[in-house]
Amino acid sequence: MPDETPDLTKTINQLLGLVVRRRWWLIVTTCVVACAVSLGSLLLPNKFTSQATILVVQQQVPERYVVPNSTYSIQQALESLTEAVLSRSQLLPMIDEFGLYPKERQSLGREGLAGLMRRNIQIDPVVQKDPTSSPDISAFTVSFTAGDAHVAQQVTSRLTSLFIDENLKLQEQQDTGTTGFLKDQLADAKKDLDQQEAHLRSFRMQYLGELPEQQDGNLAILSGLHMQLQNTMGEISRAQEQRVYLTSLLDQYKSLSRATGAPVLGTETASPLENAQSELARLKSKRTALLAQYTPAYPGIQEINNEIAQQEELIQTIQTARKPVTKKGKTSSLTSGETAMSGSLVQLNSQLEENRVQTADLVKGESALQAQIAQYDQRLNLQPVREQQLSDIMRNYDLSKKNYADLLSKVTESELATSLQERQQGQQFRVVDPASLPVKPSSPKRTKIALGGLAAGLFLGVALAFLRASLGAGSIGRAHEVLETDLRMVRRDRSDARAPGCGILRLPRRVVRV
Repeated sequence: MPDETPDLTKTINQLLGLVVRRRWWLIVTTCVVACAVSLGSLLLPNKFTSQATILVVQQQVPERYVVPNSTYSIQQALESLTEAVLSRSQLLPMIDEFGLYPKERQSLGREGLAGLMRRNIQIDPVVQKDPTSSPDISAFTVSFTAGDAHVAQQVTSRLTSLFIDENLKLQEQQDTGTTGFLKDQLADAKKDLDQQEAHLRSFRMQYLGELPEQQDGNLAILSGLHMQLQNTMGEISRAQEQRVYLTSLLDQYKSLSRATGAPVLGTETASPLENAQSELARLKSKRTALLAQYTPAYPGIQEINNEIAQQEELIQTIQTARKPVTKKGKTSSLTSGETAMSGSLVQLNSQLEENRVQTADLVKGESALQAQIAQYDQRLNLQPVREQQLSDIMRNYDLSKKNYADLLSKVTESELATSLQERQQGQQFRVVDPASLPVKPSSPKRTKIALGGLAAGLFLGVALAFLRASLGAGSIGRAHEVLETDLRMVRRDRSDARAPGCGILRLPRRVVRV
């Protein structure tokens, strides 16, 4: 460390000495370069830059109520709009309208002029930095540089109008395209939903009564049919018993009518009156048993009451026919008994015919009930198959219905967003700072150019001074090398001259200029 400080001081002193010795190189070079650069900047044409600021106004209605159709961020939308505004189809008409680049028209083509104008247009986004969220663009500036201040202002104003118009056009295209696409998809979903509804309706009509939701109803109906069948079978059994009884009673009446007219009493065979009274007792006993289980309004009890009434009427008829005959009125009593007997026979035949018709109806009802029971048994057996088929149909129907509902909701949201944009309450661009009229030229920066020329001259002067010093140092070094070579030769010659037999020594003479 102690050795480095003297070396550094020596180097600085050498540099200062060099600057002092070569000061005129520095002064002359710096002045010449600075003057040349300043004079050259005066020859450059003036350029004026006009600037406008466009604010990005967010949607006025909260997005939780109206969802915008646009999915692009402001950065992406700005890039798309910049491409549209700076396209050749937009720039070339402005070049012709404002008469831009008259000198360059001869050397550059239409594409070259558009590229030159793009280089003179500057789009700078203004990023709003929020510590709680990601940076977002809140505004952007549009600037244009031209040789005339008024032309720069007019072109900048036109560019801001193009940005606003292109943004409105882009929003309209997005809203119209989104709404149209969703409506087409909604129409297709509606057709599919109608087909699924028609298929479901046809399936329900075709297999009515076999559907899963009708299982409880079918079970209740089947239980009722079994009960009706049981009652019908019981009525058939009672009708058959009544027919047997009526047939037996009719045979007894026929035997009685073939007699001489005297009542048949004291025989071992029971008389018709006894049979009638026995049947009446049986019916009353049966009615008592039914009343113990059912109410008097039960149909079976009503039928037994009718049979009891008929049986009592029959007993009364028999009793009338078997009254004792007096001597004075023997002929008239027999005649009256015969008439009563004849009426009883007619009544029995009528009851037998009625019993036959009733039995036939009951048999037909039994067959019909058995057919219905078989039909409902088949429905219950087929319900698992119909349930699987209906499940597949309902799955497709539910998917179509959900798809239709989702698309309908999206179409409604898209139409709301379109209506919001038409009322200019959506996201839009608004000019907050119109195109300015530049008073001072934006370029060339002559002060900066002059300072740059001064710095360049100073650097060039220092470089020349160091170059001159390096060249001089090289010449001195070569002179020292020649001198050291001569001295070495002189020493060698002197040593040779001291040797025996040597003559006079002559030294070479060289002139060294430094």
